[in-house]
Amino acid sequence: MRILVVGTGGVGSAFAAIAQRRSFFERIVLADLDPSRPQAVVDRLGEPDRFGSARVDASNEDAVVDLIADVRADVVLNATDPRFNPPIFDACLRARVTYLDLAMTLSEPHPEHPYSETHVKLGDYQFAQDESWRRAGLLALVGIGVEPGASDVFARYAADELFSEIHEVGVRDGSNLVIEGYDFAPTFSIWTTIEECLNPPVIWERDRGWYTTEPFSEPEIFDFPEGIGPVECVNVEHEEVLLVPRWIDCRRVTFKYGLGDEFIEVLRTLHKLGLDSKEPVRVRDVEVAPRDVVAACLPDPATLGDRMTGKTCAGTLVTGLGSDGAPRKTYLYHVVDNEWSMREYGSQAVVWQTAINPVVALELLASGTWSGVGVLGPEAFPAQPFLAKLAEYGSPHGVLELEP
Repeated sequence: MRILVVGTGGVGSAFAAIAQRRSFFERIVLADLDPSRPQAVVDRLGEPDRFGSARVDASNEDAVVDLIADVRADVVLNATDPRFNPPIFDACLRARVTYLDLAMTLSEPHPEHPYSETHVKLGDYQFAQDESWRRAGLLALVGIGVEPGASDVFARYAADELFSEIHEVGVRDGSNLVIEGYDFAPTFSIWTTIEECLNPPVIWERDRGWYTTEPFSEPEIFDFPEGIGPVECVNVEHEEVLLVPRWIDCRRVTFKYGLGDEFIEVLRTLHKLGLDSKEPVRVRDVEVAPRDVVAACLPDPATLGDRMTGKTCAGTLVTGLGSDGAPRKTYLYHVVDNEWSMREYGSQAVVWQTAINPVVALELLASGTWSGVGVLGPEAFPAQPFLAKLAEYGSPHGVLELEP
């Protein structure tokens, strides 16, 4: 298997470091608009026969098609911000290669009723092309990071192995991470963070379908495992709500993120000032998107590992009836300690936790354990092989039984 990774930020770099310890691929080429970034990763890995670097403009579909041909890639991992999904996604269909991403194509709020009705949903652009991918006999595996990704695998496992009837699949994400020396420093791309946190959150219910609510709605305290403790979680727009109902029989799907009051207030202030906008504004002789200015003013999340302490937890809370017919409430989760990920891989916990999942998925695809055609989410594949690989990689998932 020859892999092209488009985007060499924190996740792309961590992906390469994790994959280096595996033998399922022939060669990985890391590509970025700034060629010095992937080259620095390749130099650090020290295996030029297995890893290479290239320059690519991810917004240019033709350039991506040409690079796929140049490196003779079998599969492309899109590790860029989701605004670049359409050209990379379309390039892979043209080039007839497998496509993976970590987040789906972006949504657009309803122009008149943004906090009650959906308009363009996450992934709509990609799912609209499902038939084209099927006719081509190709796979587009969308949302295969940690959330979405591992969280969706947990939902599949719960449906197949633990529950006879599922009432709600509720993804819950929280941490006790502390970053020394910064008043505000997101642990993931601020561009993506703004997008998912300030857009109207989506909820799915069997009798209602997909609908939206106000940002940061329905707060609840969730007690996270392995010493993280109670964290207030709020509704946030996320792909699991758009993916899970397509493959798993349940009554309701939600996603709640433990952001904290200070983080929420910063995001609200950015919104009030218009600094969350993606539309360019003219500043003297330059046109620039306010959101890109915010991103440029903040530290690169990939560089924060040495200043971070604590753990991050991604998981899926499933309620319903167990295999025995009795009420059941189970939290399936994955925790990464920043001290461990920095010591073992030189990557901070949040990006490492995201990056391990496409490595696992690609290994399963390479072996034929996972296979499929069309535009599919992680729920479309058997969960047990994926969870077994997580354990084999030294980062197993956990299961917490709660009072139903």
